[in-house]
Amino acid sequence: IGTENRYIVGFTIHPNPTDTTTMIPHLQHLKEKLGRFPENIVADAGYGSEENYEYLEEKQLGNYVKYNKFHWEKRRKNRENPYLPEHLPYNKERDCFLCRNGKHLEHVGDRKYVTDAGYETRRDYYRCEDCGGCPYAGECKNSDKPKTIRISHRLNELKRKANENLCSEKGLELRSQRVVEVEQTFGRIKGCWSFRRFLLRGKEKVKIEWGLLSIAHNITKMALEG
Repeated sequence: IGTENRYIVGFTIHPNPTDTTTMIPHLQHLKEKLGRFPENIVADAGYGSEENYEYLEEKQLGNYVKYNKFHWEKRRKNRENPYLPEHLPYNKERDCFLCRNGKHLEHVGDRKYVTDAGYETRRDYYRCEDCGGCPYAGECKNSDKPKTIRISHRLNELKRKANENLCSEKGLELRSQRVVEVEQTFGRIKGCWSFRRFLLRGKEKVKIEWGLLSIAHNITKMALEG
């Protein structure tokens, strides 16, 4: 569902086990019904993917969507960990990383992936030139093989932009609203009204059932505010 001021402004039905692939079709549906996109998109880490970030950038929408490591990387032990790939100095001209021991992680190949929606992404692989005798090996890696990392430069760039937005004054405000917006809406339907299982079967019937619940929720909210 998409909400604004805790009114349901749009909904879509998906049989997907994860949220990642639902954002773009949901926003497209919302545009069809409302005639425009929302100005800002606020969502939890389940929706943070390269494909979704690219879409938000292409449509020039405010990106306040978390990614899976957003809170994890804020912890001090992770923020100060010199062995994490995102903390290794990168030489763009040579296309290599530099480890704590002064060794280069050279580019050794890449692999392309295509999502179910047809979005093509790439992951680059980098391997250390020589891990022999490294005093940091025990902390840096967990095998006898040379350290190898997998990187998506484009995803990292998009995540940096998302992080800047999320940590801005406006981002902090919108993030605090998200819990109130969506979770209270689901809370009424699932908690107060005890709706925890669809009574009908089939996507179209479920769509009707959820549509009626959405209308009921909006009418109830209008009545309580009036």
